[in-house]
Amino acid sequence: MWTAPPAAALLALAYVLFPVFSPPLSPTLSPDDVAAFFRENATGVLGVAILCNLIAGSLIPLFAVTAVQISRVATSSVVLTYAYIICVGVGTTAFILADYCWGMAAFRPDRDPELISLLNDMAWFFFIAPVGTIIVQNLCFALSVYLDERPDPIFPRWAAHFNVATVALLAPSAFSILVKTGPLAWNGTLSFTLRLFTFAVYIVVMFLVLLRAVNRQGSEREVLA
Repeated sequence: MWTAPPAAALLALAYVLFPVFSPPLSPTLSPDDVAAFFRENATGVLGVAILCNLIAGSLIPLFAVTAVQISRVATSSVVLTYAYIICVGVGTTAFILADYCWGMAAFRPDRDPELISLLNDMAWFFFIAPVGTIIVQNLCFALSVYLDERPDPIFPRWAAHFNVATVALLAPSAFSILVKTGPLAWNGTLSFTLRLFTFAVYIVVMFLVLLRAVNRQGSEREVLA
């Protein structure tokens, strides 16, 4: 679990340092403009590509702890645990693919501008649009909390509400592949700004919720011993 705070710090650092995000590249840029950007910022993009790979790996233990806690809900279903784990794997893969599409665009900035533009489009699609697995992941967690019939449940009921609210806030970014301008575009307020802010808050809140659950689990084991 304690890999999460360093991952959050690295994520904040990557956001500040990553030239693709400051500000986010517009979907309306021409291939020549995109190619020029990657030529001018190749070193920065490649450096943060390495950083983002570390971020993705650092968050996996946090989600693994969540899956373990979901499996403790006896009145729930093991299907929710497996579905949660699969969704985490797919979502992490999409994040890494996005990161390395940007990296490939910067690795050979002398490529045909059309190819660099294609890699940039792929990166943004992988990074912003595939929210389906995140939605299912959060709903699996929420459902396991709602099904917990223990007198003293593992997770507080508000944590389930929080995950459902997170789903609602992330869902608009699924439509980023339909438009090139406006709040739903990959650089828009709903698909980009709201998504990143929601994800950051989600990591912080879930870390605190899991810390409480794990500490309680340790206390219960001491009592049984």
